[in-house]
Amino acid sequence: MDLTAPIGLLIALIGIIGGRILEGGSPLFLLQHTAFVIVAGGTVGAMIYGSRSLDILAFPNHLRKTFVKSETRAEEIIPQLVRFAEKARREGLLSLEREVPNVEDEFLKQGLQLVADGTDPEIVKSILSIQLEQQEVRHERVIKMYESGAGYAPTIGIIGAVLGLIHVMEHLHEGIEKVGPGIAVAFVATIYGLVLANVLLFPMAGKLRINSQSELLVRELILEGILSIQAGDNPRIIEERLKAFLSATERKTYEANRESRKGNA
Repeated sequence: MDLTAPIGLLIALIGIIGGRILEGGSPLFLLQHTAFVIVAGGTVGAMIYGSRSLDILAFPNHLRKTFVKSETRAEEIIPQLVRFAEKARREGLLSLEREVPNVEDEFLKQGLQLVADGTDPEIVKSILSIQLEQQEVRHERVIKMYESGAGYAPTIGIIGAVLGLIHVMEHLHEGIEKVGPGIAVAFVATIYGLVLANVLLFPMAGKLRINSQSELLVRELILEGILSIQAGDNPRIIEERLKAFLSATERKTYEANRESRKGNA
């Protein structure tokens, strides 16, 4: 689990609710169902209208992805690719076909199958590169949808506040003592819009972009490894080439794990 998401979200909510309490107000006052319906419904509707498809229906899955780490990590993929390279040099590319069923990553599995089938290197590169490009397009479409939603939410919140003020003015004859509380309730919609945009949607889009970039980096590493294996490059050269995809911290982790693997061998 990626703890940065729940910790950040919790700190933000504590700050907002805590500030309300420090002012001497009740946090329960912020629970206004009418304002919630206006802001949430208006924002979701605008997001659907402004999107090419109903990506919003996958919101639970998108939110889940911001709370979990990627299942495929670069420092874990490199040893697999090096092992495949060693096997291919000893037994030939066709031997990789026996490894395909044991591979969990679908992108790596497809690449190995193409190589084992004797597919032309340019065709392998073309097929896998197109997949990478289309994956990036899909991810960016979803990210922009949430960024757009973060832009809509504050404006929808203002609409909710104006509707609340209209309601207050309609009942102004009932007494001035009801005007103040009514206006306060009206502005809750503005708070909802700002919180929805800046505590949920914008951070969610940012986290999805970070995860997408990490996933694409791993896919590019796999593509480079597959093409190097097919070209018959030395496994040690392949390893050094793929290590260039790692950050300094990831490289230290990889080296430590490699020493551990040698010790267990």
